[in-house]
Amino acid sequence: MKGKKLSIHIARLMTDIDELGQIGINALGGLDRTTFSQSELAARNWLKDQLHQVNLIVKTDQAANIWGKRTGQEKLPSIVFGSHLDTVPNGGKYDGALGVLIALEIMRVFEENEIMTRHPLQLVSFSAEEPNPFGLSTFGSRAVTGKLTTEEILNVADPAGTLLTDALQAAGGDLDTFENCVLQPEELSAYLEVHIEQGKRLLNRSVPIGIVTAITGIYRESITVIGEANHAGTTIMEDRKDALTAASELILSLERACLNHPSNEVVGTIGRMNILPNAPNIIPHKVCMTLEIRGKSSVEIQDILAAFTTECLRVTEKRFVHIDRKVLLNQSPASMDSFIIDTMKEIVSNWEYPYYLLGSMAGHDAAHMANITKSGMLFVPSLGGKSHCPDEESRLEDIEKAANTLLHTILMLDQKLDTQRG
Repeated sequence: MKGKKLSIHIARLMTDIDELGQIGINALGGLDRTTFSQSELAARNWLKDQLHQVNLIVKTDQAANIWGKRTGQEKLPSIVFGSHLDTVPNGGKYDGALGVLIALEIMRVFEENEIMTRHPLQLVSFSAEEPNPFGLSTFGSRAVTGKLTTEEILNVADPAGTLLTDALQAAGGDLDTFENCVLQPEELSAYLEVHIEQGKRLLNRSVPIGIVTAITGIYRESITVIGEANHAGTTIMEDRKDALTAASELILSLERACLNHPSNEVVGTIGRMNILPNAPNIIPHKVCMTLEIRGKSSVEIQDILAAFTTECLRVTEKRFVHIDRKVLLNQSPASMDSFIIDTMKEIVSNWEYPYYLLGSMAGHDAAHMANITKSGMLFVPSLGGKSHCPDEESRLEDIEKAANTLLHTILMLDQKLDTQRG
């Protein structure tokens, strides 16, 4: 590892955060920088200009991911680090953007100090990480890992009728050669990402650094509870087949199962519900809702799912309703690489930074990159646990510690990885 005193310039990094945080700002103080919007295109141009100033080789791939490359001394696979620039509607200036800006600052430090690495280094800003009007989140990382095909993006449009293919073209992507952006495992040595925690676990423990052990799996299904409509005034209670009261039991059973689980990183949510006929004097005959379960291991998710399935059978018999279920998403958890985790632990110990091992309860691009290369993530505490809102914020000193940890993790991995090829 290079000299321990090598560190990022926190004032310069904060200037970048504030400057980028003005692109897409709305009247409420939040950011409207959704995927391929005019403000997001402006943010892309801002980033590419900064990358050129650091003498990086800048390119936009077929999925409109932005890459800034610094050559290495040896013919080795790249060490890649970054995140994303897009936001949710009325979002904050740290989610995603912090990881890209820390990567930019690290590239500046290497350039200014004339540090040569064995591996090529690449900054990446992935397209469309957040849920977006086109309905395709983690778009860029899924594209480069071969999980998103040309056929899947054809004829996709946002609610305004804008075709995704047209928006992609405007951002510098290319439909005709879309799948040429796919990366092969032999092209990469590692992928690293810094992100705000979006929760309170680090904050509650007064710990500045989170080292992520795994990224949550996400299981979703649509559930339709079918009862029987009838007059709300003339149907006595014991004669009812109320779909809404049956659905309510299911919702509460999901909450109980998660609260009783030994891991507090298992969560379950019914986040969307439609009630039919939704009239004050008619017993509901149908409830359509969406269930989501998240956990850092498949076993945790299956524990909750099994308990919920048992409850569905019980409610069906007790309330004389029918329950239809359809799986919408079954995304497996992604473990972070143990070698990278150990390297991060060594770095934070060298710097005497307190740290905490934790699972990520939100999805990230690193979950997909873990399918093709060693991947690791660092978390920065979120003040108030807030994210996806204008109040999103992290402390200056915590950001500095995370950035220095990433910088020296890159340097140590550069020395340790692919030594047999050297």
